[in-house]
Amino acid sequence: MRWRGVFPAITTPFKPDLSIDFDFLRRHVGWLIEQGCQGIVPLGSLGEGGTLSFDEKAAVLAACREAAAGRAPVVAGVAALSTAGAVELARQAAAHGCEGLMVLPPYVYVGDWRETAAHFRAVIGATPLPCMLYNNPIAYRTDVSPQGLAELCAALPNLAAVKESTGDVRRVTAIRALLADRIAIFIGVDDLLVEGVQAGAVGWIAGLVDALPAESVRLFELAAAGRIAEARRLYDWFLPLLRLDTVPKFVQLIKLVQAEVGMGSPTVRPPRLELAGAERDAALALIRDCLGRRPVC
Repeated sequence: MRWRGVFPAITTPFKPDLSIDFDFLRRHVGWLIEQGCQGIVPLGSLGEGGTLSFDEKAAVLAACREAAAGRAPVVAGVAALSTAGAVELARQAAAHGCEGLMVLPPYVYVGDWRETAAHFRAVIGATPLPCMLYNNPIAYRTDVSPQGLAELCAALPNLAAVKESTGDVRRVTAIRALLADRIAIFIGVDDLLVEGVQAGAVGWIAGLVDALPAESVRLFELAAAGRIAEARRLYDWFLPLLRLDTVPKFVQLIKLVQAEVGMGSPTVRPPRLELAGAERDAALALIRDCLGRRPVC
C-alpha cells in the first residue's frame, strides 16, 4: 500500500429507481485508474455512504475491487452509527480484499476525545489493513488534533495516513512537526491542494476528480514536482469547480459536473434531492463556463 497521489472519493451511481448502477460504477473506477489515479475510495461522504445498507456497501466494495483488478488499491470508507457497526464494516472490507481503510468518526454522536480515540482504536485495530484516519471537524464536529493523532499513531502501527480536512494548511505543518514521515498526510478538501502539497502533503482525497481526473492528476503532479507557476495556471482555472467540494450540497454539485462531462448522472438518494430551479441554473452556468475554458492536459 503506497499512500501517495490522487485517490478519488468516488460517488455512488444510482439508476432512476435509486438502485446502485453497478455497471457504471465498474466503468467509472476503471476510467479513473486509466487517467492516472493511484487509489480508489468508495463509501465516503461523497459516496453517500450513510444512505447505503450494509449489504449494498459490501456489494460496492466487491465491484470496486473487480474493476480495479489490482491496478490501484481500494480503500474502503468506514463509518457507522456505532463503533460495533464500523468494526463489522472494516472486517467486511478486509474480507472483500480491500487494500486499506479510511476510518471516519461515528455518525451523529459527537464524543469527547476519550470516546473519539476509543472509536478509532477499535476500528483501526479491527484488521491488519493499513488505515487512513479521516479528520473533518467541519462536517463531523470532532477534531483530531496533531497531538491526538500522534497519540493514536503510537498505539496503532497500521495507522498509516490522515485525510486532513480542517481547511487549515497549518495543520499539515503541525502534523509534520510532530510525526515527520511516520504518517502520510492527504489533503481532504479540493481547494487546498497546491498549498497543502507545498506544506508537506503527499496525497489528495479528491472530489472533482470524479468528473475531471486528467486535470486533477496533472495538478497534483505539478504541485508535487514544485512546478508551482504551471500548477498555479491550472489551479486558477480549476478553483471555481474545486470550491464546489466545500459546500453542503457538494454531492449534488459534483454529480452534476459528472453529468456535464458525460461520466455520471445527477441522481442522489434522499434526503438529498437533485438541484432545481435557480440554484441548478446558477450551478450549471458556473460549470459550463469553466468547462468551456477547459485546458488541455
